[in-house]
Amino acid sequence: MSFPHPLLDTRTLGRWRIHAIQAGGQQLDGGAMFGVVPKTLWERRLASDAKNRIPLGMRCLLVEHDDGLVLIDTGLGNKENPKFHEIYGVENDGTEGRTALEDGIREAGFTPDDVRLVINTHLHFDHAGGNTWRNPAGDVQSTFPNARFVVQAGERAYAEHPNERTSASYFPANWASIVAADRFDFITGDREIVPGISVRLTPGHTPHHQSVILQSGGETACFLGDVVPTSHHLPLPWIMGYDVEPLVTLESKRALLADALRDDWLLIFEHDASVGFGRVMHDGKSYQLAE
Repeated sequence: MSFPHPLLDTRTLGRWRIHAIQAGGQQLDGGAMFGVVPKTLWERRLASDAKNRIPLGMRCLLVEHDDGLVLIDTGLGNKENPKFHEIYGVENDGTEGRTALEDGIREAGFTPDDVRLVINTHLHFDHAGGNTWRNPAGDVQSTFPNARFVVQAGERAYAEHPNERTSASYFPANWASIVAADRFDFITGDREIVPGISVRLTPGHTPHHQSVILQSGGETACFLGDVVPTSHHLPLPWIMGYDVEPLVTLESKRALLADALRDDWLLIFEHDASVGFGRVMHDGKSYQLAE
């Protein structure tokens, strides 16, 4: 797989600059990514390789907010071994021993020390793995030493009590040291985190998954997370097999995309290997990416 590009895609939202950072690539089974949708349908949109894997990104969003830099999701990080990378088709190395996420932050003109707030949509390894990093001595520490972190309290509880199906997605090393340092804020429900940036519950992928709404200067964007992981998942029934409550995802998508269509939101797709930003249209049958 070739690494998804561009590494950095910068836009203006109202009075803010926002940077979509491609924090790496993955290759996951196409059947798992599209659930009950037959391969004969999804492969018309996205070709698979000989192992039935499709290319995916791990896009994060860096926001130049008035209160300081805000980072939404953190990719995979550097803590997993080569076997793990091979299983999930991960490519996220940066330059000079850094990860691609750190390279993207630096390309935007900042360093991880400048980040003041990290919002995790949920705590799966490819969304919260970059919260921490393993230093050369082998110790795990916060990647963003001056930031506070935010996630739903219910997501933390769900992550810390996994079952046989969910344990492969949750690794305590991605949050435990930050919790121990009292730098994680566990919230409940929809709420504004800092002026203009709020979280909205979009459950289904996990029971307490949240998307992030950004509003500035009369413009609105939505960092979708895994409720709509790629632009190919815009049709309502196109839902990942990874979702623990797919019928709940269906209703989360129905409500969220209706709002996005009505109010002309800019959408940010976390796992799309090529499409970072887009707006939605409805052709009378289903949602799709607007031209």
